[in-house]
Amino acid sequence: MKISMDLDPAFSSTLSLSWDDIHRDARTLARKLKAKGTWGGIIAIARGGLVPAAVLARELEIRQVDTVCIASYGDGSRQELEVLKRIQGDGAGWLVVDDLVDTGSTARVVRGMLPGGHYATLYAKPSGKPMVDTYVRDVEQAVWLVFPWDAPEQV
Repeated sequence: MKISMDLDPAFSSTLSLSWDDIHRDARTLARKLKAKGTWGGIIAIARGGLVPAAVLARELEIRQVDTVCIASYGDGSRQELEVLKRIQGDGAGWLVVDDLVDTGSTARVVRGMLPGGHYATLYAKPSGKPMVDTYVRDVEQAVWLVFPWDAPEQV
């Protein structure tokens, strides 16, 4: 399934996140989610949700982990999303985890597949925030986040 949409190419600043930032924020997210009850498992949105999902699985003592795999392609003005891997069911009782909700386009696709899931992210931008149930930090729409797994290698 491929979905096309317009992108906002304007970013006014960059925020580089460290592994320590991600771990701290994932642990904060775990505390928020633990207060909401127990979960049947975690569905990580690959690839950005893989690292937060690993930390959440450990912190929440969840051993059932699966993935939804989505690839995005774009030329700066248009974005196309392709669902590479789905899971069965509607996500009821499960956490659906990603690193960031930006425009909300990926979240809309995943919510369409898993309407019963609880969508959780580390970071939320204003355009995507309505698609998230639980998140840790607000980020301005015009800020480009650089995650440690995307950062250039430094020797």
